[in-house]
Amino acid sequence: MTAAYLARAKRRVLVLERRYIVGGACVTEDNIFPGFKVSTAAYVNSLFRPEIVRDLRLRDYGFRLIERNPSSFSPFVDGRYLLLGPDGAANQREIAKFSQRDAQRYPEYERMLERVAAAIEPTLMQTPPNVVRPGPRDFVSLAKLGLAAHKLNGAMGETIDVLTGPARAILDRWFDSEQLKGTLATDAIIGAFAAPSMPGTAYVLFHHVMGETNGKRGVWSYVEGGMGSLTQALAKAARELGAEIRTEAEVARIIVEKGSAAGVVLANGDELRARHVASSVDCRLTFESFVEASLLPPEFLAEIKRIDYASASAKINVALSQLPNFSAAPGASAGPQHRGTIHLCPDQDFIERGYDDAKYGRPSAEPVVECTIPSALDPTVAPEGKHLMSMFCQYAPYQLADGSWDQAAKDAFADRCFEMVERHAPGFKESVIARQILSPVDIERTFNLTGGNIFQGAMGLNRLFVFRPAAGYSSYRTPIKNLFLCGSAAHPGGGVMGAAGHNAAREMLRG
Repeated sequence: MTAAYLARAKRRVLVLERRYIVGGACVTEDNIFPGFKVSTAAYVNSLFRPEIVRDLRLRDYGFRLIERNPSSFSPFVDGRYLLLGPDGAANQREIAKFSQRDAQRYPEYERMLERVAAAIEPTLMQTPPNVVRPGPRDFVSLAKLGLAAHKLNGAMGETIDVLTGPARAILDRWFDSEQLKGTLATDAIIGAFAAPSMPGTAYVLFHHVMGETNGKRGVWSYVEGGMGSLTQALAKAARELGAEIRTEAEVARIIVEKGSAAGVVLANGDELRARHVASSVDCRLTFESFVEASLLPPEFLAEIKRIDYASASAKINVALSQLPNFSAAPGASAGPQHRGTIHLCPDQDFIERGYDDAKYGRPSAEPVVECTIPSALDPTVAPEGKHLMSMFCQYAPYQLADGSWDQAAKDAFADRCFEMVERHAPGFKESVIARQILSPVDIERTFNLTGGNIFQGAMGLNRLFVFRPAAGYSSYRTPIKNLFLCGSAAHPGGGVMGAAGHNAAREMLRG
């Protein structure tokens, strides 16, 4: 992302990718299961900024979005199910199956989130002000933030709740139905080592409803051909603009001379000189591995060491001979129940019990499982007649109390996740052709994400906006001159968004 914008401004740019394929954790790989295109890590899109799609003409390079309607399907063992999507009237009819009051309240709940989004979303493409050493531009930015806060009027309390509070408190205040609350609460904990009752989960919930697809707010989508089609489109745009991209080029060290970044040294010993360096890896790698500690201010390094990388997420990719046939919504051919995210979570207490296991270093006995089946809408990702499922599972703690994430531990956890699907779709396990299990340790090893944390560090209020990654260093600049952050470690944080790379390029061009 950063390279494309710098090249667009006629700068000479080199991108260094450690793996054989460019794209970080947003890739599609065809060597996992023969004939399948697997989005190995990131698997759905909504947060990616439309401004970037327009600026870089990504549609000209093959970027296509496939809207999902409905957005989610939640089956329950009593034979009922809940479908939610962009159709407001349909949502109310679905929710009314469980609670008439909740059906009436749901539109107002969505309007509340839209009010909060109207205040928060404009900040995504802004450079946060420096609140420690503010300059004239920072004061202007702070004044604009104050004006935006003033416009919130009565929504200020709601905004504070969303930014700081627990998702469970908000959902309990709004709704009665545990089926609805359980469905919504899963979005509050995906990627986080937290339960819905913990402060900060409301923002993760909000983070998942903030995006859009083709101008439609809150609509999530599949990328045609897999998530890697997005980063391949970016790579094509960057190359056409003049950027050079090298794969299998692992960085070992950032060269610092006279307090300024001056290039990098690769793992093979090659030395590459540059006037500016931008790092899209997390802060632990950038400042505790690639840069000598003696070159950083002690107070900054201490703050970086406090970043929380705790993770409890596992990713399982599955090749299937046929679609799951859900007891609550039978059907062997692709239907509404297969198009969106499948939530296997009966209520919020179920999530809390799963977290209880993980906080003591045990993988959840009954995991919280979200499934997507992109092949139900995009036939390009699986052979004819076959299907591809992505399972994102909580809770699988990075640090186990007993043993390690060896193959036996991974298989045992995956078996429990499969049992969750089997409970709702008998015959599912017989349809499995092959599976790939990524524990948090595998995610760390494969994608260089410390602790397997998909956000490059926790996204509590103390690590958002002006505090990401540390107060006084939220402008993509670092204590080392000409060394910038351009990935999820910087504002606005994790997710396939592109905003951090866009914003970092703007700051680099400012000089």
